[in-house]
Amino acid sequence: MRILLAIDDSRFSQEAIRSLLKQVQPKGNLVRVLHVIEPISAYIFAGMVPHMVPYVAGVEEARRKQAKTLVQSAARKLRKAGFRAKEIVDAGDPKVKIIDHAAEWHADLIVLGSHGWRGLGRFLMGSVSEAVIRHAGCSVQVVRIRSAAKRTKARRSKR
Repeated sequence: MRILLAIDDSRFSQEAIRSLLKQVQPKGNLVRVLHVIEPISAYIFAGMVPHMVPYVAGVEEARRKQAKTLVQSAARKLRKAGFRAKEIVDAGDPKVKIIDHAAEWHADLIVLGSHGWRGLGRFLMGSVSEAVIRHAGCSVQVVRIRSAAKRTKARRSKR
């Protein structure tokens, strides 16, 4: 099976890694660990604030290094458990990139964590997991942290 594990630097992604390790047998399964770096919006304003451009480039380089370390760490955990794993760092809109990588690689499953955004936060930040569920050409497993799911359930019961 080909599994695309989409991660960010959050506890939700750590839970997705734990879930994958717990639920899937490593034998015969390939995992691609993907982290997508969202571009800094300052690039949009580079023409208006040209003195920011050198700083933005430095920040982007630091973010790329952090992302590489993140996917290496996750892939190392997977390899230790017996999976064959590859690391990928890409830049762009995470919703689009996750779906594109899964399609190009012919993934059988996408695994990702859910931040549990609701209401205005979901509207402003968007829901990567929701977009992936709606548009992926393969199965998607969205991993939630139990405490976040309990809070959401408690909010619903108060309504």
